[in-house]
Amino acid sequence: MSKKTIEQDELRAEYDKSDFERLERGKFYKHVIENSNVVLLNDEVADVFPNSESVNEALKSLIRVAESSTKASKE
Repeated sequence: MSKKTIEQDELRAEYDKSDFERLERGKFYKHVIENSNVVLLNDEVADVFPNSESVNEALKSLIRVAESSTKASKE
């Protein structure tokens, strides 16, 4: 049987339709969101920072400034 003659909602012989009835959509959604390090940038920020390297460098600079200002205020 060629691919063209298989109907779209017909499963291949190696799949058992009963296996798919137990699936739960979004089962791991909360886990992925809680354990993800993906950050979405606002459009105006993304326009300034074209890639992750530039974002990381800017944030590292901000960390250095924050740390040095904290040290200066403690002295």
